[in-house]
Amino acid sequence: MTPPPARTAQAALRSRHLAMLALGGVIGAGLFVGTGAGLATAGPAVLVSYLLAAALALAIMRMLGELAAAIPESGSFSVYAHRALGAWAGFTTGWLYTWVTAVAIAVEALAGAAILHAWWPTVPTWVFTLAAMTVFTIVNMTDVRTFGEAEFWFASLKVLAVLAFIALGTAALLGLLPGTRSPGLSHLTGDGGFAPHGLSGIVTALLGVVFAFGGMEVIGMAAAESHDPGRSIRTAVRTAIWRIALFYLGSVLVLVLLLPWRSARPDESPYVAALVRLGIPHADVITQAVILVALLSALNANLYGTSRMLHSLAERGEAPRALARRTRRGVPARAVAAAAAVGFAAVVPEAVAPGAALPLLAKAMGAAMLFMWLALACSHLVLRRSLERSGRLVLRTRGFPATTRMVIGAIAALMVLMALSPATRPQLLTSAALSAALALTGTHLARRRRPSGQPAALPPSVPPREPVGPTPREPSVPVGD
Repeated sequence: MTPPPARTAQAALRSRHLAMLALGGVIGAGLFVGTGAGLATAGPAVLVSYLLAAALALAIMRMLGELAAAIPESGSFSVYAHRALGAWAGFTTGWLYTWVTAVAIAVEALAGAAILHAWWPTVPTWVFTLAAMTVFTIVNMTDVRTFGEAEFWFASLKVLAVLAFIALGTAALLGLLPGTRSPGLSHLTGDGGFAPHGLSGIVTALLGVVFAFGGMEVIGMAAAESHDPGRSIRTAVRTAIWRIALFYLGSVLVLVLLLPWRSARPDESPYVAALVRLGIPHADVITQAVILVALLSALNANLYGTSRMLHSLAERGEAPRALARRTRRGVPARAVAAAAAVGFAAVVPEAVAPGAALPLLAKAMGAAMLFMWLALACSHLVLRRSLERSGRLVLRTRGFPATTRMVIGAIAALMVLMALSPATRPQLLTSAALSAALALTGTHLARRRRPSGQPAALPPSVPPREPVGPTPREPSVPVGD
């Protein structure tokens, strides 16, 4: 009897979806809330902290885009780590990403529910958490295009909010906004100068703001479900880089010029204070609405990314094989359900002890993003030359290999700084311990799966190391609903 044809991923994501996915992944709650802590720590020099963090993050995005355009795989940087560094590295990065983003899904659902509860206090937060998880699980289980459209409009709302703030702030700074007086450059250079806490303030702020750029990794996974991955990824990455530089850094610059740095509070959004100074009515509600959109957008994107990573791990035999199955619409529904499990599980402790689960889950994410970025940069250093010789590169990182080596050095330096700081040391140690445990597990599993002396198998749809030439996309595995 002939087996049913394998069901593969839908090529349903367009260039506009990928562009907004890359942009929306970076413009999130970290910008709208986290800027307050950076401003209070470094003063106006937080601009330098954001500039350094953005340079690192955008270099990582460029490398990821380069590899994703050449090797479009749902496992993204986990597949590249497997191919470049070994099965242990693919296992480690894949499960590290799965753990962090699964926890992030729960954090985003709980944080969004807290905002909705503040608007409607009679409804418990666990109800909003359950509703958010249900809605976005259905969105991700429907089909890939539904996810792409939802994320496109979420990201568009965030971009419009940032553009509106930049326009209002610029008008106020130029003295064009009625009822406001331009502060000029007084907030930038007065009250202790540009860097009131010196280099230590800039470095301390950098350790916090760099994590605001997390979330862009999902664009690498989306490449496998896009039309013409090479062209789509190339367009998305190129447009996202200059837009992030304009929107992200532009809004922080306007914020620093508008707001005295001493008025910033680490646990409050400085955008509320800035809008109040501009005389915008209901500034707190407007900012909360934007943060809510950012949280729901991140939840949606992380649910997609986590499910695709689980699917890729399952295809490689590093997760339960059932998670590799796809529906008739090409959706790995079981992987989506598994990715959403932590978010649904968070409903129970939230119902028993409202507000207690969120801070505990937030601490569980640690500094894993830096370990994943490091693995990606090392993979890029190994794979780039062979891909270039094969003629598969459609997006190139300038200055290779010096640029890649500088990124590796910068990430290592950040880890050292985190280890030296009592405030960030626990995050680093937690992520390092988790990474080490996963690496040991991955090494053990890889040895068990192959005969002695034989190389570890590569993921099924990744071409062999030499030569790296164009190969047809292979289906995943025979599947059912």
